[in-house]
Amino acid sequence: MLPSDLRQAEAQVLQALDSAFSSDGRQRWTADLRFEGLKLLPLALRLAAGLRECSPALRVVFPDAGATALARRDGGELAPMITSLGDQRRRPPTEGPTSERLLLVGPGPSDYDLVEAVCEAHPGPIVLLNPTLEDAAVGIGSVARARRKGFLAQWQAAYALQPFANAALSRAHPGDWELYRLDPDGFRLAARFPQKPSAEEQDAALSGEDGGLGRQLRSLGDLIDNLQR
Repeated sequence: MLPSDLRQAEAQVLQALDSAFSSDGRQRWTADLRFEGLKLLPLALRLAAGLRECSPALRVVFPDAGATALARRDGGELAPMITSLGDQRRRPPTEGPTSERLLLVGPGPSDYDLVEAVCEAHPGPIVLLNPTLEDAAVGIGSVARARRKGFLAQWQAAYALQPFANAALSRAHPGDWELYRLDPDGFRLAARFPQKPSAEEQDAALSGEDGGLGRQLRSLGDLIDNLQR
């Protein structure tokens, strides 16, 4: 079910992560909320506070020193748990299993090597929040293929929410991926998928009833406005 606002989405994220970490022993998960205007820092701090309630052993990792300083300024009681990718990389590797969770916030393409090193040195649970590790500049060459088959293939989506112009795609562990079509009377479930659907699969599902792609659909403004609050 699509959330009605950002706070409901955050509750869904925490519930999905709790389900994911307790499900099958898998340690590496992503949480993605992809819509314009999202303020990632306050979202990350609220999610970190929620994760801390379930697992006090937590480190919140930001890409660079500037983002880390801002997070510590606004983090309150979370400040001692906040660090940068560089500082996390310099920590001695954890020996053996650990319950300490890492929340990596918004790592980008330029952080790829550092993120991989940090994750390889941490044997405990890790969440990537809104990662964009795939670099369009790398393209479809051997480096991109190696990354997709290697490090990037180790991650699964615990939670995803992505509005489009006429639809929305979501997933909350342990459920399927759900594609919603925006009709004049609101969002309607168009299809479920066991794996993340391709763009072609989404188009086929959206156009499968009443020519969905060709209809005049109302704006996503209400949804996005609520998610930004």
